[in-house]
Order: sequence, then C-alpha cells, then structure tokens
Amino acid sequence: MTSEEPARLLVDDTEVARYVLDPEVDARHGPRPHLHPVRTLAGTVVTDAQPADHVWHLGASLAVQDVNGANLWGGRTYVRDVGYTWRDDHGRIAHAGWTDRAADRLAHRLEWRDRAGAVLLTERRRIAAVPLGGAVPAWRLEFDYTLTAPPGQDVRLGSPGTNGRPDRAGYGGFFWRAVSADPASAFGATVTGEEAVNGSAEPWVALCGTGPDGRAYTLVFTGLGDGDLWFVRAGMYPGVGVAFAFERPVTIAAGTERRGRHSVVVADGVLDPATAAALAGGAG
Repeated sequence: MTSEEPARLLVDDTEVARYVLDPEVDARHGPRPHLHPVRTLAGTVVTDAQPADHVWHLGASLAVQDVNGANLWGGRTYVRDVGYTWRDDHGRIAHAGWTDRAADRLAHRLEWRDRAGAVLLTERRRIAAVPLGGAVPAWRLEFDYTLTAPPGQDVRLGSPGTNGRPDRAGYGGFFWRAVSADPASAFGATVTGEEAVNGSAEPWVALCGTGPDGRAYTLVFTGLGDGDLWFVRAGMYPGVGVAFAFERPVTIAAGTERRGRHSVVVADGVLDPATAAALAGGAG
C-alpha cells in the first residue's frame, strides 16, 4: 500500500513499469521512490522488491548507503573495523512534487532527508520509456537526475567499500534489483562473469535471467559517469548498479550539482554479446 497510487509507464499501449512514489516500508529499509514491477514487452517481470535476502532492495531506484552519515539505502550500516551494524541512521528519499507526468515519461522533484527530516540533497529526476524497433522485442528505460547540494554544505557520498568493507562491495547509486528463477549471468563489452564485470568500467553490462514465468530476459545497462564503476551480482542474487563511490568517497560541493543519465534496455530472451552491444550503442 502507498499514499498515492503508483504511476504507470507505457510503451505504445503496453504497461512496462510502475513507479511507486511513497512505499509503506519500515524506515530501516530506506523508503524511496522506485520502479516495480518492470516488465518486458511480453510481460515477464524483471525487478524484485523486498526480497527475503535483502528486504531493503526496492526494484530499480537511486539510493546511497552513506550520505553525510545518513543511510538512505536501507539495512545495516557498514562501520569500519566493526562490520555491518544496525544503527538509528536511516533517512528517506521523498517525492516533493510532479513536474511532468505522461504515459511514456515521468518527472518530479525529490528531497534526500536524514532521520530528523533535514534535507541533505535535492533532486530533479526524469524517467522515460522508449520503444525500440528491430528484430529484438525490447524497450529502453531512461533514468536521468540532477542531485544538488545545499548552499554552505558539502555532501559526501560513501559506501561499504569506502567505509572499510574489503570485498569490492562499493555499492550505492542507481541500482536495479533483478529477479531470476535460475542463476543469472553477467557479461560486459570485453569481459564475462560476475567477478570480471564487478568493479569494472565497461561501456555496458548485460544481465541475463529467468523471470517468475519461466521466460528468459536480458537487461543491458549503460551510463557510467566519471569515476563510476559497475556493481554487479549474479550468484548471490541478480542485480546491477552504477556505483558512485565504489573505491573512494565522492563529494558534491556546496551549491553544486551531480548529474547522471542511465539507460537500461529491457529485452525478451537471451541476447548474445553482439546483439547486446548493438542495443547498448543505441542508448541515447
């Protein structure tokens, strides 16, 4: 249940995603607007929300575990020399008003707030569903945003990786929690497998999985910004993220902006590397 009905995104007359503005989840799970369910054109669901293994994973969303010490990702906070710890440090990312709303696009203002409600960052976000022609049944999700730090306050973005976790788990940024009934697989433009793709700066990354209906799908991600790296999971769970602070913290200086634009091709079936590369190259 939510305080406002989810917005729908359509490709032609087909619903491909729902956008949940204000999920009624535990404050410790990082409440934030997110896309779920996202579907292929054939109707296969390719996102997961509140899975048992990580109940704070909410479909496709933008979230960071350490924003000036506030946990906006959800779950336990990674503390240097201690490990994961439950702390009373959870904030939320809140809808602050629509600026555009149509069948194929959504745009709104958001506030990134700490546990006391103080605004850490403001955001302008645009999401669009774009039809793709060609032999492969697919569409493209575009996810654009601008994060702005308040005047007089630098904002530091960190991750478990920057806070001492040693195993290349520098997640936090744009993150897509996928769903797969069978083990997922991942590959990039020049490398194959989770270990090789995770922490890389490949121009694109593909994740292949099987939806709850037993049908295969492929997601092709593009849009790393300067200094971003891919965070990829296929074995423990299926997920792909654009990590802002994989190895070192990133600071948005007071009064300045950080912009991002990510694209995800959502395709039915298992794509080979050549087809995935062609679709990635068409991301606008």
